Amino acid sequence: TSPFAWLRTRFYYLLIRLYFDQEFSIEEFTRGAKQAFSVVSKLLSQRKLDLLDELVSAEVLQVLKEKLSLLPDSHRDALAAEIDAIMYTTEGDVRIYYDDDGRKFVRILMRFWYLNGANLPDEVPGETKVFQIVFGDESTKEKRHLLTANYEFQREFTEGAKPDWTITRIEHPRLLE
Repeated sequence: TSPFAWLRTRFYYLLIRLYFDQEFSIEEFTRGAKQAFSVVSKLLSQRKLDLLDELVSAEVLQVLKEKLSLLPDSHRDALAAEIDAIMYTTEGDVRIYYDDDGRKFVRILMRFWYLNGANLPDEVPGETKVFQIVFGDESTKEKRHLLTANYEFQREFTEGAKPDWTITRIEHPRLLE
C-alpha cells in the first residue's frame, strides 16, 4: 500500500480507539477477521448459508444465495480457505460514519490472499498458479492457486448496540461474479 493509505488507516485506528473502543487493536481484529474469513469461506463452499445468519448481513446472504446457485463446483471449492493457507492479509479501507438516525458505524475492508487446491480451469483470468508440489514421484503433483478475497466488516458503536462485527461485503474476484 502507499504510505498515504498506510498513514490514513493508522489515523482511523487512532480515532476508533479514542472515540469508540479504547481496547481496539488492529492485530487482534486481523486475527479475528482471518478466522471469520476461513469459517465463512468454508461454509460458502459447502453452501451452508443458514449457518451464516449471525456473521453475514441479510443483504449479502441474499446475493450469495443467487450467485452460489449458478456457480460450478470447481469455483465453489475454490472459495474455501483454510486458516493456515492464508498467505497474506491487509486492510483495504477503513471508514467511520454516522447514519441519518445518529448511529455510529465503523467499516474495515480486509483483503486476503490464500492458497487453494481446487481444480480450476487454466483459462480462469486473474488467478495465479503459484507452484506445483511434488510428493513421491514426478507423476504425483498437487497444483495450488493463489486466490484473493475481499471481506468488509462492520460494527455499530451506538450505545446499546451489540458489540459484534458483521460481514457486509464478500468478494471473491473471478469466482463469485
